Amino acid sequence: MALKDIKAKILATQRMNTVTRAMEAVSAAKMRKTQQAAFQGRAYARAALSILARLSGSNEAKSHPLTQKREVKKTAIVVITSDRGLAGALNSSVTRAAQKALEGRPLDSIQIFAFGKKGQDFFSNRGYNVVMSKENREDNIPLNTMDELSQQLSNGFLSSEYDEVLAAYSDFRSTFEQVPTVRTLLPLSVETVSEIVEHIRPARGKWSNEISLEAPDAYSIEPSAEEVLTLLIPRLVAVSLYFMLLEAKASEHSARMVAMKNASDKSKERTREFTRLYNKLRQAAITREVSEIISGREALAT
Repeated sequence: MALKDIKAKILATQRMNTVTRAMEAVSAAKMRKTQQAAFQGRAYARAALSILARLSGSNEAKSHPLTQKREVKKTAIVVITSDRGLAGALNSSVTRAAQKALEGRPLDSIQIFAFGKKGQDFFSNRGYNVVMSKENREDNIPLNTMDELSQQLSNGFLSSEYDEVLAAYSDFRSTFEQVPTVRTLLPLSVETVSEIVEHIRPARGKWSNEISLEAPDAYSIEPSAEEVLTLLIPRLVAVSLYFMLLEAKASEHSARMVAMKNASDKSKERTREFTRLYNKLRQAAITREVSEIISGREALAT
């Protein structure tokens, strides 16, 4: 390899390192912002879902159509991914987890609600019915977006358009750990609500030592159980979806920051390797030229 080619590779690798370091810094700033929003949302989500945990013990809640389990013939699943790449295996792990949860079910019995282009492309390319697709570019997404989706899912469940509603997203555990997760949104059950509420509780901090809420045997609801629960359950489903979106956003920026850091480290390593090779070949060329000069001088002297 010529010295000129090696020098060009060194310069190109250094430029790449500059880009990846800049992207790493941007992702770190966005990660801190979305991570803070996710942590702040934990308290609200836990309080809202705890209301349903209390109501879930009442006879009215147990008999509500949105809590009734039935034979699953049709399934709807909300897949939360991103519109951007460069986040490692984050999106592919979510789509694989969603696909695994749907194994053994006919394609025509599944409806995909894709929140993010990566999920839309994955399932549409495999023949699934993507009935809704929304962009997931902005970090600040209003809650009413999830209200609309929650109402659509609740109406579809009530009309028997589907018998089960799932959600697949990336659960943010730490900067270096994002876990693909699939949860059941509808029908709601005591077990499902308890699982979501318990999982929201962080390992450390203000909410870590709170006592788990238990559903009472009876609960008085006014003006009527049917009216309150019909409004409350879709709202709490929207809170769950919004909380999942916050977790997915924090996971996305964390994964991208780590990926860009790895790319920066790798580019530095490659720069060092090319520099050593350049110096080695340059030294060999200098040594060869000096040897030729000395040989020429000795030949002229004789």
